Amino acid sequence: MHPILRLGAALTVALLSLTAQADIQQQLDDLEPGAMFELPSENLSPFAIRVPGVTVACASETLIDGGGSGNAVEIQAEGVTLSGCRIRNWGTDLNELDAGVFVNREASNATVENNDLQGSAFGIWLDATPDVTVRNNVIRGDASVRSNDRGNGIHLFNTTGALIEGNDIRETRDAIYIETANGNEIINNTMTDLRYGIHYMYSMDNLLEGNVTRGTRTGYALMQSKRLKVLNNRSENDENYGILMNFITQSVLRGNVVSGVSQGQTAGVSVSGAEGKAVFIYNSLYNTFENNVFRDSGVGIHLTAGSEDNEVFHNAFINNQRQVKYVAIRTQEWSKGSEGNFWSDYLGWDRNQDGIGDVPYEPNDNVDRLLWTYPEAKILMFSPAVDTLRWVQEAFPVVKAAGVSDSHPLMSPPKMLQPES
Repeated sequence: MHPILRLGAALTVALLSLTAQADIQQQLDDLEPGAMFELPSENLSPFAIRVPGVTVACASETLIDGGGSGNAVEIQAEGVTLSGCRIRNWGTDLNELDAGVFVNREASNATVENNDLQGSAFGIWLDATPDVTVRNNVIRGDASVRSNDRGNGIHLFNTTGALIEGNDIRETRDAIYIETANGNEIINNTMTDLRYGIHYMYSMDNLLEGNVTRGTRTGYALMQSKRLKVLNNRSENDENYGILMNFITQSVLRGNVVSGVSQGQTAGVSVSGAEGKAVFIYNSLYNTFENNVFRDSGVGIHLTAGSEDNEVFHNAFINNQRQVKYVAIRTQEWSKGSEGNFWSDYLGWDRNQDGIGDVPYEPNDNVDRLLWTYPEAKILMFSPAVDTLRWVQEAFPVVKAAGVSDSHPLMSPPKMLQPES
């Protein structure tokens, strides 16, 4: 074909493509409120949904291509549903909040469901939008980009009344980030290969239930928040921390299972202070830990920086290398009523066969505290001198340092917490 003819054909195709895209945006803008619209089976450029109450779905071969900048889809009206779409190649500028789906603050009661998103910036951004549902989406980040330079899978900013349910998120920075967002429900999401699975900052009265994290560098990072309900979640083989609590108060953690937390590494070097803690509690008070399982990790629970007056009872601590790490100025009683917790390394007895140990469980002694205070003394860990110190403090308990004590240790895990075979 003559070069001029080839150029003419290319221009014709480009013009047709632009016209088709303009037609899609125009058709969306011309919809009546409450209408249903199916996008065609072709590659589409970014668009906005501006008509309230409409449902926009994708045909099986539809692909929304963000063109490498900005947002791929913007929802700008209330009551909109976006469903069943493949979304790729939106912008990468985290400062500009580039997202596969950007839900504006005026788009209350929006629903984003059953979509497939893959990109290196934010997957779904909720921008102070009330009462949004984000359900059953598959969100993938870009593993070739450094973790901290990726966006979060779902980001809630100043959002209230949201339901975040059943999403599958991998290889983003954090799976779900909750920032100054109150009264939301985060339920039954699966999160893998991330920095943090769920990351709370300055958020109150949220429910976190039935979620699963695997292979993250921290499963659940709960920070500067109050009145959280953390129920029936799982952390499986995460690194550093299964649940990290920093300035958390008046919250309930019940029915969670944290297993196999190991010490993380950066460039082959172990991360100092993160020796595989099922739960790390920093400056967090007035919380309740009930019916949880913390197992097969470096440390079951580490409390520090004034983390006192927490209720800890009816939990199971199973096969952790160290069950509790705690240095304090006053003893913390970890039982309620006549029942405490199950400790797999408890060596006491139960003469009356009531299921409660006859002597208290005290996980730490003065030698532990000495080694935590002076880490360089760890070279003496297995020396005769340390063995002698432990024998002396057991035989002559004249000076007893403050720490954790369970006055009513359970002889077996509660039935609901029986370990898997």
